[in-house]
Amino acid sequence: MQEIKNNIFSVGANDPDRKFFDTLIPLPFGTSYNSYVVKGSLKTALIDTVDPEKSQVLLDNLAAARVDRLDYIVVNHAEQDHSGSLPLILEKYPEATILCSDKCQGALADLLHISGSRVQVVKDKDTINLGDKTLEFIYTPWVHWAETMVTYLKEDKILFSCDFFGAHLAADDLLVFDKYRLEHAVKIYFAEIMMPFRLMIKSNLAKLESYPIDMIAPSHGPIHSDVGAVLGSYRNWIADESVKNLAVVAYISMHGSTKMLADRLKESLEKNGVEVRFYDISKMDIGELAVDMVDAATFVIGTPCLLGGIHPGAANLLYLANALRPKTRFVSVIGSYGWSGGMAEAAALMIKNLKVEVISPVIVKGMPSEDDLKNIDKLAQGIAQKHKELNHI
Repeated sequence: MQEIKNNIFSVGANDPDRKFFDTLIPLPFGTSYNSYVVKGSLKTALIDTVDPEKSQVLLDNLAAARVDRLDYIVVNHAEQDHSGSLPLILEKYPEATILCSDKCQGALADLLHISGSRVQVVKDKDTINLGDKTLEFIYTPWVHWAETMVTYLKEDKILFSCDFFGAHLAADDLLVFDKYRLEHAVKIYFAEIMMPFRLMIKSNLAKLESYPIDMIAPSHGPIHSDVGAVLGSYRNWIADESVKNLAVVAYISMHGSTKMLADRLKESLEKNGVEVRFYDISKMDIGELAVDMVDAATFVIGTPCLLGGIHPGAANLLYLANALRPKTRFVSVIGSYGWSGGMAEAAALMIKNLKVEVISPVIVKGMPSEDDLKNIDKLAQGIAQKHKELNHI
């Protein structure tokens, strides 16, 4: 439990030992499930709960904050890492009313079987008076679910943003954290979770421009006191024109031939003035690669042919890239085959969501010859030229 401002408490839970989120996203620094209590002169509100595995921590922190009564439980987002402790909290505080968006009302019924008179729908821009503190609810759909909203505390100028501006970091002190480590964690979180919703984030950021915000209190990771910095980062990450002179080259190799092509491409790109992020798919952290995809102008996938198609490791990465929808402008494929090809065609079918120009692939039979490696050099030169034609990089 931590008092972050007068009569405003963090009562959530750290989870430093959690290794994966959604059974997919690596969590090298664990995570936190932040929950906040706002004590007004007349009424008290709890903003979001915690993952059900950490319910007892939440209950203990509520007791430490001397919360004997809850008038409201604000549910910004129905996903269970934020709402999963609701049944227990409703039992502990029978007088409490849930406040949520219209779509969230249905989600809570579906996910937790919570419905009825204890759920009250608030509309966009509705307010609740707690006495000397006022909460305003701002609908922010698709950041990152359809029912998501954020809550603004007017008098203290705090935005309780739920997943918006979050970071997967376990933090004992939400107010004090290494700035650069936090910035990187926020970017990883954006890349893995928010990047597919860039267009919706743009409109939702615009909604927040009229609000004076001194502090952003997300539901994962530390609190942001440098509000301008995190808002500026988000604006840059969602901007289509902000790609950099950067190529992501990710490969997987069975017998070394595709690795030879990837190594040569990295070397040649760098000689042509292109910055390269280089990944062996079999060993990579998808979070780090996703971060690079936020900025990269070009993505090159290297794959051998396996059973008439692309390698499953490469296929998994292409599936992920297609889902994340980065603003990458150019894509190409390199790889080696033994008795059949078709990897480039298969790869193109897997990235239909990406609005990219496909640069002619380099697909070779067996071990690359010197001519094959020269074709890799030509690919690198072509990528470098494409980057130069983007006037801003």
